[in-house]
Amino acid sequence: MLLAGCATVPTDPAARAEYKRLNDPLEPTNRAIFGFNEFLDKALIRPLAEVYHFILPNFVEQRITVFLRNVGEPLTFVNDMLQGQPNRGGMTLGRFLSNSTLGIGGIFDVASEFDMPRHNEDFGQTFGVWGIGEGPYLVLPILGPSTVRDGFGTAADTFADPVTIGINQANVSGLSMGRIAVTGLDARARNLEMVDQLRRESLDIYATLRSAYRQNRRSEVLNGAAPDEGENSAPGFEEYEDLDSPSTLTPQNSEPIAPSSETPAPSTNAPASLTRP
Repeated sequence: MLLAGCATVPTDPAARAEYKRLNDPLEPTNRAIFGFNEFLDKALIRPLAEVYHFILPNFVEQRITVFLRNVGEPLTFVNDMLQGQPNRGGMTLGRFLSNSTLGIGGIFDVASEFDMPRHNEDFGQTFGVWGIGEGPYLVLPILGPSTVRDGFGTAADTFADPVTIGINQANVSGLSMGRIAVTGLDARARNLEMVDQLRRESLDIYATLRSAYRQNRRSEVLNGAAPDEGENSAPGFEEYEDLDSPSTLTPQNSEPIAPSSETPAPSTNAPASLTRP
């Protein structure tokens, strides 16, 4: 982040405008980390996800997904309230209580049948609602696309998640890390074909994911509302497939994306987030 703050801003008006639009002063470093993430995914994470998807029946895999998302509801509730959204917070709390009881410990999403649709909130979104700018684009090792603001948000999610706090107080060794690992593996398994398609059809997958990630996050901060006119964001971008959990390569957009220097990703409706379960 210090390097990003010290990056030289071009003086040429056209170059300066492009610099601000991309907001990626650490691109060489980001691309190096992205390359490492790609190598790790192809060598380890994707094969593990394939095994996970192959050995688990679809019903069992779906129950794991629903359970992991239910475990994430308390963090969403905290952020709903911090964003001044008590109605959404009440719905999140209702979802958690309904699914944890009637949903047999959270393995069934009965709340959606009661007209309580799921949504996700995290501290990165909360900081955005508070008016904190996203800052330069960052690629984090293993975690993947981020920004300075979302990097701080990820740290806050880790320390302020009520479920994580409860696990740590119970002193259950390794459970928090196990939850993170299973969440990421489950999300990666549900995006096998989509990520392969992105790799095949994107001339520059780094630029494609950079554009898609930013548009997705701006949409999430606005709770799906249209951005103000002139904001650098494309309308109609759909949510990542599992932005609830750490993932390196999981945008929900599954149609071919023609890469360019930050060409907006087309809008699609793909099945639901690697975004946070």
